[in-house]
Amino acid sequence: MANADDLATSFGQAADVYERGRPEYPAEAVAWMLEPVRRHDRWPRVADVGAGTGKLTRALVDAGAEVVAVDPDADMLQALRDAVPGVPTFVGAAERMPLPDAALDAVVLGQAWHWVDPAAASAEVARVVRSGGVLGLVWNVRDEDVPWVHRLTGIMKGSNAERMLAAGDPPIAAPFAGLERETWRWSRAVTRETLTAMVRSRSYIITAPDDEKARIDRETAELFDEIGAVGERLVELPYVTQAFRSIRP
Repeated sequence: MANADDLATSFGQAADVYERGRPEYPAEAVAWMLEPVRRHDRWPRVADVGAGTGKLTRALVDAGAEVVAVDPDADMLQALRDAVPGVPTFVGAAERMPLPDAALDAVVLGQAWHWVDPAAASAEVARVVRSGGVLGLVWNVRDEDVPWVHRLTGIMKGSNAERMLAAGDPPIAAPFAGLERETWRWSRAVTRETLTAMVRSRSYIITAPDDEKARIDRETAELFDEIGAVGERLVELPYVTQAFRSIRP
C-alpha cells in the first residue's frame, strides 16, 4: 500500500481523468467561504492551495476573486493552466507557499486539507493572509445515504477525506480557531465514462497494484450496469458539499 506522501502526490499521473471525473464546486459554497473578505473597492485576493487541475480555481474566478494557484505537482498545474488560462501558478504546498507575508485576503483548499500537517499549514496560512483574512476548506463528498453510492464506496475503499470528515470538523491550529460550517446537497448528472473517470481519479486507485485495479474495474462495471449507467445514459450522482471557514485574528 502506498504511503500518505505517495498518495498525496499521485494525482499528476491521472490529471486527465481527475479533470473529467471530479465535480465542480457549488457557487454558493465558494461565495460563503469568501463572504467575510468581500469588499466594494476591489476583488478579494485568494490563493487556491492544492489547486490540482483548477476545479476550485475556476469557481473562485467566477466568484470575482483575484486568484493564484499553488500545488505540489507540476503536471497538475499544467492541466490547470490549460483549463484556466491567465491564473498565476506556483509549485508549493499549504505548509510552504512561495507567497509574501500578509498578501492575501483568503487561502482556500478544495479536497486538500486532509493531506496537510494542520499545525504547519495553519501557521503558513496565517503568514500569507492579512488580519481578518479567511482560511476556507471545502470538500465534495458523495452522498452515501443513497444505497448504490454506499456500495460504490465499499468497492473503491473510503478516502482519507471521508474518514476525517466522518470523525468531525477538520483539524486546524493557532492562530485559527472556531470553524464555521455550512452544507449543500446537490446532484451531478453523469455518464458511465464520467463515473469511471471519477473512480480512477482517486489516489488509492491510482497507486493500487494491477490486480486491485482490475478488481475495482470489474466490480464498478457490474454496479454501473445495475444502475443503468450504460453508454451515454445519464444517472444522478448525489453529493454533499461541506465548507468550513475560520477568520485570522
